[in-house]
Amino acid sequence: MNVKGKHYRTIWPTGDGHGVEIIDQRFLPHEFKIEVLRDVDQVATAIRDMWVRGAPLIGATAAYGVAIAMLSDPSDAHLDLVWHKLHDTRPTAINLRWALDDLRQHLRPVPMRARAAQAFARARAIADEDVELNKAIGRHGLEIIKGIAARKKPGERINILTHCNAGWLATVDVGTATAPIYAAHDAGLPIHVYVDETRPRNQGAQLTAWELAGHGVPHTLIVDNAGGHLMQHGRVDMVIVGTDRTTANGDVCNKIGTYLKALAAKDNGVPFYVGLPSPTIDWTVRDGVAEIPIEERADAEVSYVQGLDAAGKVSRVRISPLQTTAGNPAFDVTPARLVTGLITERGVAEASAAGLRKLFPA
Repeated sequence: MNVKGKHYRTIWPTGDGHGVEIIDQRFLPHEFKIEVLRDVDQVATAIRDMWVRGAPLIGATAAYGVAIAMLSDPSDAHLDLVWHKLHDTRPTAINLRWALDDLRQHLRPVPMRARAAQAFARARAIADEDVELNKAIGRHGLEIIKGIAARKKPGERINILTHCNAGWLATVDVGTATAPIYAAHDAGLPIHVYVDETRPRNQGAQLTAWELAGHGVPHTLIVDNAGGHLMQHGRVDMVIVGTDRTTANGDVCNKIGTYLKALAAKDNGVPFYVGLPSPTIDWTVRDGVAEIPIEERADAEVSYVQGLDAAGKVSRVRISPLQTTAGNPAFDVTPARLVTGLITERGVAEASAAGLRKLFPA
């Protein structure tokens, strides 16, 4: 993606090869800041406190975290310690565990003197692979959008609703749910996106809207509870969201509120699609509701909001009474029966065990 005419990924190695640079997403859309991470504790903080977020980006960041850790101590004991330190930061997103397992397996047979270099090379490969997977998701999703366009009058607007941020900022580049949107826009299709604000952290309002504006995609910000109303009145042609973990049976775990959008889509005959790269599939889990751990985050995320104050500075204000506590489950699970299709790098799969096995027989 481009920011004021310059291309950026969300994460990249430092020039000296001893760390990584990231776009610090805590300050978007009002401030664009780049942070340098040079030790594994910083990487763990960046993941836990959501300087970086989104399942694919979390995985890539964890991979670089392992590489940074190998610079100071390449031993097996330290490798295991780092695996646990980073794994404990965000329990729901499966890409985190996938990347950590990949790095540990890759490094075990490597002589300790060569581990840091090998780890950085593997982390770069994971980042590059993420970009290519997302581009492929965009190509397959574009065909779905073209199908919708073909049923409309020439030039008639195609309305897509999305939830949270599954865009460039949630990946290394391009995005998952946004990949088909960008592909359609770049192909000249009249795309318009309804952007859920996505409480409590407002990733839709602060990140997705900022991305779409930067790419020139027409969009409208809506409150989370407006989606069902729009669907009832025929103003949404399709819903497309991302996922932090998808089960072997096609259940989808995504940002809290996704399940409600799927229910509304089902009730109104609106197709509900999920964009996901294959590392987001957890082949060890079948029942998403029963088996996926749902991260409970701090109640302050619900009690406070961040934005620009009257002086034009980023500030944080409380919106609830001081004596009121808040619950903050970060994700929910949408059962496969509510999902029209899973848009992967290999094509569009039916949201079922058979549908996923057809595309991923191994």
